[in-house]
Amino acid sequence: MSNFLTYFKILSLVTMLLVVPSQNNVSAAQSFGTLYIAITDAIMSTKNDDDAKAAEAIEAFQTAWEQLNVTKGKEVTNVNLTLEQASSATTDEQRLEALTKLSKALTAYEKSENPVDEETNRAEFMTAIEPSLIDLTTAIESGNKDNIEEAYSIFLKKWTKNERVVREQNMAAYGQIETQMSFMRISLAGDELELKVLNEQTESLNKTIRNFVAGKVENKEVSGNYSLTTLTDLLDDSKASIGNEKYDEAADTLKEFITIWPAVEGEVRTKNASLYTDIESGIPLLVSDLSRDEVDASVISKEIDSFKQQINFIQQDTTYSFWDSALILLREGLEALLIISALIAFLKKAGQQHMQRYIYVGAASGIGVSVVAAILMTTLFQSGTIGTSREVIEGYVGIAAAAMMLGVGTWLHSKSTVASWNRYISKQMNHALSMQSVWAMTFLSFLTVFREGAETIVFYVGIAPKMSFFEFGLGIAIALAILVIVALVFTKTSKKIPLHLFFAVATGLIYILAFKIIGASLHTLQLTNIIPTHIVYDLPVISLIGFYPSIETMIGQVVLLVIIIGTVMYKKFSGSFKEAEI
Repeated sequence: MSNFLTYFKILSLVTMLLVVPSQNNVSAAQSFGTLYIAITDAIMSTKNDDDAKAAEAIEAFQTAWEQLNVTKGKEVTNVNLTLEQASSATTDEQRLEALTKLSKALTAYEKSENPVDEETNRAEFMTAIEPSLIDLTTAIESGNKDNIEEAYSIFLKKWTKNERVVREQNMAAYGQIETQMSFMRISLAGDELELKVLNEQTESLNKTIRNFVAGKVENKEVSGNYSLTTLTDLLDDSKASIGNEKYDEAADTLKEFITIWPAVEGEVRTKNASLYTDIESGIPLLVSDLSRDEVDASVISKEIDSFKQQINFIQQDTTYSFWDSALILLREGLEALLIISALIAFLKKAGQQHMQRYIYVGAASGIGVSVVAAILMTTLFQSGTIGTSREVIEGYVGIAAAAMMLGVGTWLHSKSTVASWNRYISKQMNHALSMQSVWAMTFLSFLTVFREGAETIVFYVGIAPKMSFFEFGLGIAIALAILVIVALVFTKTSKKIPLHLFFAVATGLIYILAFKIIGASLHTLQLTNIIPTHIVYDLPVISLIGFYPSIETMIGQVVLLVIIIGTVMYKKFSGSFKEAEI
C-alpha cells in the first residue's frame, strides 16, 4: 500500500502542476503587450524551426487572451478564428501566415477597444521631426562634413524619440527609414564624403517620411523567413569574405544585414537594449571600414565575432529534455518510496505492525498538503497580475530550485553508505516508537511525503515553462514506469538493493541538474535586465548544460561547484577521521 500511496502522491502532484486555474481579472490595457510578445515569440520560434517553443508561445497567447474581459464583436471573432488557425497549423508556412493574421486581428481589436487617431499621430510625428530633417537637408547642401554630421546626429535623436509611431502604424515604412539612415551612416563614416550619394539618400529618406505621413506607403509584410539566426549567418559569411580578403563582398553582406535588421530588431530590443543600439550604430561603421583603402581585417573580424556572440547569447534559451523531467520525479519518488517502505519494514521487525496504518495516514496527509501547495504555487505563478514578470519569477524560482537541489544532493551524499542510511531510518523510527505516540508516527510519515512533494513542486515550476508539453509528459511517464518497476522489485528483494549506489548516482545527477538550472535562471534574469550582463568573449554558449559565458552566470556556477567539492571533501575526511578513531 505504501507503494500505491507514493505512486498516487506523485501522480497528484504532477496533475496539479499541469492544471492551472484561470485568472479573469486582468485589464485589456495591461495585457496587450503580453499578447504581442507571445506572437513575436511564436513567429521567431517558427522561423528557427522550433515547433515546441512556437506551440508554447501560442498557448501563452491563448491563456492571456482568455484572461481578458473581451466583448463580443467582429474583432473578437477574428482573433479567435486566427488563433485557432495558428494552433492547428501543420506546417511552418501555415503557422507564419496564421500568426501574421493573428497580429492584424489583435491590432484591429485593440483599436476597437482603444480608438486612436492615426492621422493625427502622423501629423504630430511630422511636426516633431520635420525641423531636424530640413536642417539635415540644408547641411548636406552646404557640403560641410562637420555641419552634416552635427545635423545628422540631431535628426537621429529626434527619430529615435519619435519612431514608435512609424513602427506601430507601418512596418514597411519603418524598415525603409531605418535602412536609409543606416546607409547614410555608412556614407558619413567613409574616408571621402560623397555628397552626391549622400544627397540621394537624404532625398529618399525625405520622400519615405513624407509619404508615410500622407498615408501613401503600403504597409506590406516583410518578405523572407528572417530570424536572429539569419543575422548570425550573415555575420559568418561576412567574416569568411574578410578572411579571403574579399572586402567588397563582406561589405555587401553587412549591407544585407542592415536591410534585414528591421524585420528582427524587435527581439533584440526587448532582450538587450544596449546591444540593439550597438548594432544600429556599429554595423554601418563596419561597412564603412571595409570600404577604406586600408582595411584592418583583424579588428573588423573581432567586432563581427563580438556581435555574433552577443546575438547568440540572447537567442540561446535553455531547454530541458524529458530526462530532466524524469530525473526530478524519479529522484523524489524513489526517495519517498524507499523511506516509506523502510519505515514499514522497520515496524515489522519491531513487532509493531499495528502502527503501519498511521504511516499510511501520514503519507495521505502529505499528499493532500502537497496538492494544496501545488495549487497555490501554480495559481500565483500563472496569475495575470504577474504576467509581465513571468520570466523574472522563472529566474528566481530556478535559483531557489538549484539551492534546494544542492541541499538534497548534500543529504543524499550523507546517506550514500548502508550504515548511514540505516542509522537515519533507525533514529527516526526509534524516536517515534519511544514516544509510543500515534501522532509522532503519523507526523514522521507526513513530513517524509510532504518534503518530497514540496521539492517536486518547486523543481517542476523551475523547469516546466522551458519544456514542451510532450517532453514534460514523457519524462513523467518514464519516471512513473520506473517507479512502478522499482516498487515491485523492492517488495521482492529489499535486502539486496544497493542503496548506497542509488544515493551516489542520484547525488551526481542532482548536482548536474542544479548546475544547469542555476545557469539558465541567472541567464533569464539577465535577459530581463534584473542583473547586469558582462559577457566573457571567446567562450561558447552551451545551453545543453546551462552554460552562458558571462561573469554573473559563471560566478553562480563556480560557487555551486565549490560548495559541492567542499561537501565531498568534508564527507571524505570526516569519514576517514571516524575510521581512525575506531
